[in-house]
Amino acid sequence: MTQITTAAASEIELKKSLDTCNMIRSKLQDKTACIGVVGLGYVGLPLVEAVHNAGYSVVGFDVDQTKIDQLNAGQSYLKHLGGDLVSKLADSNKFEATSTESDLTRADVVVLCVPTPLGKHREPDLSFVIKSTELAARTLRPGQLVVLESTTYPGTTRDEMMPILERSGLKCGVDFFLAYSPEREDPGRAGVSTSQIPKLVGGVDENSTDLAMDFYTRVIDRVHRVESAEIAEAAKLLENIYRAVNIALVNELKVILDRLGIDIWKVVDAAATKPFGFQAFYPGPGLGGHCIPIDPFYLTCKAKETGYTTKFIELAGEVNAQMPGYVVSRVAEALNRSNKSIRGSRILILGIAYKPNVDDVRESPAAEIIEQLVHHGANLYYHDPHVASFPDMRKHQIDLESVPLTANELKAADCVLIVTDHDRVDYDLVEREASLVVDTRNAMHGVEHANATIVKA
Repeated sequence: MTQITTAAASEIELKKSLDTCNMIRSKLQDKTACIGVVGLGYVGLPLVEAVHNAGYSVVGFDVDQTKIDQLNAGQSYLKHLGGDLVSKLADSNKFEATSTESDLTRADVVVLCVPTPLGKHREPDLSFVIKSTELAARTLRPGQLVVLESTTYPGTTRDEMMPILERSGLKCGVDFFLAYSPEREDPGRAGVSTSQIPKLVGGVDENSTDLAMDFYTRVIDRVHRVESAEIAEAAKLLENIYRAVNIALVNELKVILDRLGIDIWKVVDAAATKPFGFQAFYPGPGLGGHCIPIDPFYLTCKAKETGYTTKFIELAGEVNAQMPGYVVSRVAEALNRSNKSIRGSRILILGIAYKPNVDDVRESPAAEIIEQLVHHGANLYYHDPHVASFPDMRKHQIDLESVPLTANELKAADCVLIVTDHDRVDYDLVEREASLVVDTRNAMHGVEHANATIVKA
């Protein structure tokens, strides 16, 4: 009797699951589905654009009321996306920006695009994922697909999110569905939109994967299905660990080759002529952005639970973390050759964003470099055409504002330190008017060095 009852219950659940899947799929097919995006930052807002362009109604949610007000007023707070996007969204009857969580009940698909930073001891901080999942649970109803896009360690979607969502009394795979699809945003990359960047999709069950594929294939040009959420989570970590390790390799080589009097940039360019078995990575003043300095340690922490130490990842982290200090030492050496010390010198920093041509300073090595130089007694000021004032950061509070890049400012500097190689910087002017330039990005490559002393760091 028990076996019959169990079999009958299983049959009922299967039918309910298929009916719910078909309901969501039908809405996706005829474009009547509403898509909710939680977190309207560097990942969420470009996704809103892609979904909106695909013809869906979008509810954009963020706890930051300032962002909501700016979006509804057609004002952009992410300069690299341009003003056309937000003005288009503000004028559209298919987009609503809100900080009212009950508005998410209208969404058939809810995509979480929230930060996943590190804690004080480089441990994963899932607080934003947990809070946004709790939000999704409070507004969860039958017939919803929930997708996480935030980078995290394998098992987060299944082990952390699913139990929270099921506290609603709804069952995953029957009443609602759950999947993971890692973001692959590259802020400032010209000519490439979110819809053009290939997507990975993996669900906690087959139906969840099917529905996530149905959604993303209608929004993104190329979507790759993987067997599980865990594979998608691990793949995202591998992408950024690969970059972190290889950047650490060239950063370490830079230090060695500098001492041998060999130009690392020329070495990398030479090696890059090999058409197979080599991919060029370039050195810099340290890692920045929300991905490469952070994501590898999500796997490091998870690996420790299995009793394994991720030696490559941790060594790469150590090498890259030492680069701001190396840059400061090169500035000191360059000033010493001019019979000056860091203490009392005027040092102009060119670029504080973590990468060229964006206004994003998250984890930027410029912050650590500036604090070290100030600690040594330097008089610091900076120019960045994309960042008018140094924003508050989790680890740094720096009270500086960008100065105009003029001949007088350059002449007044004892040293000009290039940290970020923005295209909008006039490097010919720098060469003409500066007396000493320490270049961490090879930005002065190709500039005639008739006046300034150029030191690569």
